[in-house]
Amino acid sequence: MKKPALLALACSALAGSAFAQSSSVTLYGVADAAVRQVKNGSAGTVKGVTSGANTTSRLGVRGVEQLGGGLSAGFNLESGVDLDTGTANASKFWNRRSTVSLMGEFGEIRLGRDTTPTYNNALGDEFNIVGVGSRGVFVYGSSAVLGSGATTAQRTDNGVSYFLPKNLGGWFGQVHVAAGEGVVGNKYTGGRVGFENSTFLVGGAIGQTDVGSSQPKFKNYNLLFNYKSPWGTVHTLLDVKKWGPRKSQELSVGATIPVNPSGSIRLGYTNANRSGGAAGSGYADADDSTRLAVGYVHDLSKRSALYATYANINNKGAARSSVLYTTPTAMRGGEKSSGLEVGMRHSF
Repeated sequence: MKKPALLALACSALAGSAFAQSSSVTLYGVADAAVRQVKNGSAGTVKGVTSGANTTSRLGVRGVEQLGGGLSAGFNLESGVDLDTGTANASKFWNRRSTVSLMGEFGEIRLGRDTTPTYNNALGDEFNIVGVGSRGVFVYGSSAVLGSGATTAQRTDNGVSYFLPKNLGGWFGQVHVAAGEGVVGNKYTGGRVGFENSTFLVGGAIGQTDVGSSQPKFKNYNLLFNYKSPWGTVHTLLDVKKWGPRKSQELSVGATIPVNPSGSIRLGYTNANRSGGAAGSGYADADDSTRLAVGYVHDLSKRSALYATYANINNKGAARSSVLYTTPTAMRGGEKSSGLEVGMRHSF
């Protein structure tokens, strides 16, 4: 082989090696399934197997490439999975996240389908924001947007986010805008700022959604405060939602208490105080709900765990909150909802 050809081959090999060291792709996911029994008043009792009762079952792939000069590019694609049936849990395949990012000392610019600042600030509760025991019933359940038609309780399509750099001594922040692109209820503007160290997590977020030119905007703001100590973590959230005269003010308090090297007890409470709606709407002054939940998680390893959760929601007036998040049609206002889940989670 001639020297020029040999040199070209060597340079090609070195370039390929450098590329391999400067980029990476990771496949990850969670497999979580539980046996569940739920009773929703007149809608009756349903027994079966459910997916994602401790952590949402998912399959994802993410990658990052070092571009040089302190810059990197990345992507993240994540799909929810109904483990009990083996199907995708939404009409959009990458329903949980589909983003591309440019990152550097300036922070991160991220484009695509992603979670909103107001939802991000409600994460980190004692039940991982899912399952029959979580405050997620009120954060993004069927009654969370007060009947406004907003689709932004958790995520938006067509989003652009800016995140502060991660080297600010515990401070973090996000600004997020999403174009409606002709879809009513997706046009969103919001932001979040907070601070976290080994003892505290404090955050505040605000957002609003355009639900039509003839309708008032749906507004949401919340304040998060978690206190972390050797005996456990206290989780608190004040979440306020407004749409025209309708308003819901939700105060949640919970705790995660380690009881041995491998186990922890979870306790949760939420009071949802609704007002402003017409009588019988489910959003009137007397249409309030209260959540009480208790659970236990036993870690088999860093990636696997067994868990059990029981929760009860007491509704007043015409309120119809359900531990199923989406209220069954046959459930009547003022009826109770309760659920029990026992399951296993494995992450990879």
